[in-house]
Amino acid sequence: MANTPQSKKRARQNERKLEVNKARRSRIRTFLKKVEEAITSGDKSAANTALKSAQPELMRGVTKGVYKKNTAARKMSRLSSRVKSLT
Repeated sequence: MANTPQSKKRARQNERKLEVNKARRSRIRTFLKKVEEAITSGDKSAANTALKSAQPELMRGVTKGVYKKNTAARKMSRLSSRVKSLT
């Protein structure tokens, strides 16, 4: 349990940061899910537009510290190759 004023403040800040990051992560997952749904439906144009809208969200997550840079790059690479392979 936090005893000093500094540790109490850090605990409050951590709780707030947790809520913000949870919301950001959820938003990014929603965008990625839209790309997945477009891929499974086989609609290449919808998958392309969903991918283009998901990319800035994923990169924003990197700048905000939600994801690491290589994780986001890996996700984008795998998704883009799957979209590219659609006929």
